[in-house]
Amino acid sequence: MSKKKQSEKQPWYADGLRFKCTGCGDCCTGAPGYVWVNKEEMAQMAELVGVELEEFEQQFVRKVGVRRSLVEYDNGDCVFFDNKSRQCQVYTARPRQCRTWPFWDSNLRTPEAWDETCETCPGSGRGKLYDIDHIEAERAKIRV
Repeated sequence: MSKKKQSEKQPWYADGLRFKCTGCGDCCTGAPGYVWVNKEEMAQMAELVGVELEEFEQQFVRKVGVRRSLVEYDNGDCVFFDNKSRQCQVYTARPRQCRTWPFWDSNLRTPEAWDETCETCPGSGRGKLYDIDHIEAERAKIRV
């Protein structure tokens, strides 16, 4: 493909997207799902929580096929979300899936998918304008 054609094939969000976390905690709650974690992330969270990795996995992680996800409560809330304070208890060691919100493949697929994200996340579509390079770098960290 020529450089000209390649540059013409920019994603729909080529001019950037706005996001400013409001700290609402809505991304940590709601319908059941998965918060994918790898060994490095589990080790960082285990250290923060003050337990050995093995204990951390037994208490806070579930196997889903060959992958691992943080445990959720029956209502879909993440095990590390404190509903009273509306805060993440492992925020400084939160997984990359959490760090890259809302710049996930599933949210960026189409303008309509982004509109749905903006309807459920009060910070999406508002605040700082992130350029395409930042968005693509975040999107590449994990496929969600």
